[in-house]
Parts: sequence; structure tokens; C-alpha cells
Amino acid sequence: MNLFQSAWSTFRNDKLLQNVVKNSGYLLSSNVLSMGLSVVQSILAGRLLGVAGFGVIGTITAFASTLNRLFSFRMNELVVKYHGSALTQNQPERAAAVVKAAGLGELISALLSFLILIALAPFAASQLADDPATTNLFIIYGSMVLLNFATETSTGVLQVANKFKNQAIVNLVSSVITAFIIVWAFVLKRGLMEVMAAYLAGKMVLGLGTAILGWREMHHSLGRGWWRVSFSHLPPVKELLSFAVSTNISSTVIMLVRDNEPLWIAFFLSPVEVGYAKTALAIINLVQVPITPLISTTYPEINNAVTRSDWPLLRRLLKRITLISGTWTGLTSLGLVLFGRWMLQFYGTEFQPSYVPMLVFLVGLGFANILFWNRPLLLSLGLPLVPYRISLWCGIAKVLLAILFVPQLGLNFEAFLLSAFFVISITLIIFRGFQEIKRLEAAPA
Repeated sequence: MNLFQSAWSTFRNDKLLQNVVKNSGYLLSSNVLSMGLSVVQSILAGRLLGVAGFGVIGTITAFASTLNRLFSFRMNELVVKYHGSALTQNQPERAAAVVKAAGLGELISALLSFLILIALAPFAASQLADDPATTNLFIIYGSMVLLNFATETSTGVLQVANKFKNQAIVNLVSSVITAFIIVWAFVLKRGLMEVMAAYLAGKMVLGLGTAILGWREMHHSLGRGWWRVSFSHLPPVKELLSFAVSTNISSTVIMLVRDNEPLWIAFFLSPVEVGYAKTALAIINLVQVPITPLISTTYPEINNAVTRSDWPLLRRLLKRITLISGTWTGLTSLGLVLFGRWMLQFYGTEFQPSYVPMLVFLVGLGFANILFWNRPLLLSLGLPLVPYRISLWCGIAKVLLAILFVPQLGLNFEAFLLSAFFVISITLIIFRGFQEIKRLEAAPA
């Protein structure tokens, strides 16, 4: 009881933590509902398509998402850092110019990625989905790249403005539409095309809805003529480009070696193993859902603390959000260990082989869940290349080991490699971040 009272007293007196939790609560409410819908639609899609079909749809969606992120330049992070800092320092012209440049860059990258997707679709269909007839499905679903022409820029604007409630509503509407179409497809015994259309419809709502919210927020905060501001108000272009390129490279490395398991498994193994992995990761999503909103809501607060050089505040924030994420991750991980096999029964008996890789994936993903703030910390400290370098070398080791051993040792070894990547790379990133904080604390004012 004393521990609970102490924790409650700490929370009640910490306005920053309250702000983070309140903003996370908006996204969490949406994510919890979306999670429930996601689990239902995942089960229905799995039962409708079978393991192999479920693996094919996972390959198609992962391929489009990979190309989208490959050229995205993580504009939300750039907007949070430079647009947020400009607003804090009362520089509205600079704030507007940053968003204008980010939006234009994201639009160009969306067009480029879609053209590349069209060119690579035949290869993806034959080599990843093991079915050349799915080429058109890769292209059709790939149009989601165009629908997300301003999603990251708008997300950054909404994060800086603390408009998390609006984001939550769009996320929820997107999930409802996807789930509705999948339920319809399941009842009428439809197939792969209808399931893919459900995911595409959700992406359309999410992309266009977020863009509209971001545009409205810019009108509200900086006036209707904000987009006419000259690029001459931008921060040093070399600095902007360095940040954008380094975060893109870092994101690309992370995506290729960490967030792209369905494609690696499709390349080394078969759609059946992709189906097992996609099922395992869908269930692990139960652990990640409440923590995901903290990433969006914590990054602006970390950046503000670093901008003000308030190191005690920064340490306190990191300690307390880690306590929150660690408690949730530990409890839910235990639940998956105990009840994971039972949950897989909803997909069908053919999905039971997903249990062991699920537990192996859980080790690394749980570690990343607890220390989710590792990369935002270094971005705020002005060290965007550090996560890139660490992720690059750890990623190269993971890929080389995968090439050598995964075709023989199978899905469980690929899951082990992913978990090892998480644990080693995140540990090194956090160690470097605290080194930098210690150096800045000791430096003259």
C-alpha cells in the first residue's frame, strides 16, 4: 500500500508525467479499441485464407510499407525537432518553413516510392509471395504509398500541438473500416482481394485523415497563409538535410533488419512460415499497443527538456516512463507465456507452430518495449547518426547470420536473431545517450 501511495503521490506532483500520460491516454484509448478490432480481423483473415494465404497478404502489406518507409525520411521526427523548437523560440516563419519543406519532401518521396514499387512488383510476386499471379495485388495495395503523401509531416505537426485526441479518432475510424470489410469478407467467404482491400481502405482513411488534421492545425496555429512563407526562413539547409538523411538511413537500417521480418522470412523460407510469424507478431502486439502511444507523446517532452538543458527533468522523465513501460510489459509477457497456446486456437489448429517463435520474438520486442525512448533521446541530443551506426553494424551481423543459418535452422532462429538485435543495439544506444547527458551536464553553461 505504501508503494502504491508513493507512486500516486509522485504522479500527482509531476505535471510533465501527467501531460505525457494524458496525451498517451487519447492514443491508448484508440489503440486498445483498434487492438481488439485488429485481433478479430487477424483471426478472421487467418481462418479465411489459411496459413499460406495469411502469409501472402502479410508479404504484400509488408512490401508496400517497406518501400513507403524507405523513402519517408522520418519527417515526423524532423518536424518535432525543428518545427517544435521554432515555436518554443517564438519563430513562426521558421516553424512554417520547416513544415512546408517537410511536406514537399514527403510528397516527392511518395511519388518516387510508388514508381519503384511498380517496377519491383513482378520480382516481389515471384520471389517473395511465390506466385507471379499476385503482381497486380502488390501494385494495387502499393497505392497506399500515394495515400500517405503527407502522413509523417502531419503527424509531427499534431505531436507538437498535443493534438493526440484527433489522431486517436482517425486511428480508430481506420481500424473500424478495416475490421468491417474483413468481417464482411469472412461472412461471405471472399478471398485475398477483399482482405487486401480492407487493409488498403484503412490506410486511405489514416493517410488522408491525418493530412487534413495537420493542414487544419497549421491554419489554426500559424494562419492560413503559412504555406506562402519563404524557404529562406529555414534553419541551415545543410543541418536539415543531415538530420533528414541520417534519420532516414537509421530508419532504413532499422526497418530492414528489425521491422521487416515477414519479408526476410518470405525470402529465406516460405509463405507458410510468414503466416506463423505474422500470427506470432499479431499476438505480441497486445504487449506493444499501450506503449506505442508513449513514443509519440514522450519524444516532444524529451526534446523540450534537452532544448532547455534541464537534465534532472530529463532523467526523472526517463526513469518514470520506463517504470510504466516495464510494469506493463512484464505483466502482459507473463500472460502470453501462460495463455499463448490458448489464444492461437482462435486462429485454428494449423497455427499452433506459432507459439515457440512468438516467445522468442517476445524477448527482444519486450526489451524494446520497455526502453522505447532510446532513439528519441539521441535524436533530441543531436546525435541522429549514433543509432544509425549501432543499428547498421548490429543489422549487418543479423543479416549475415540469417543468410548462413536461417535456411537450415528455420523460423525459430530468425526470431532469435531479431531478439538479439534488439537487446544488443538498444543497450549500446542507451549507453551512448547517457554518456552524452553526462558530458553536457559537466560542460560550462
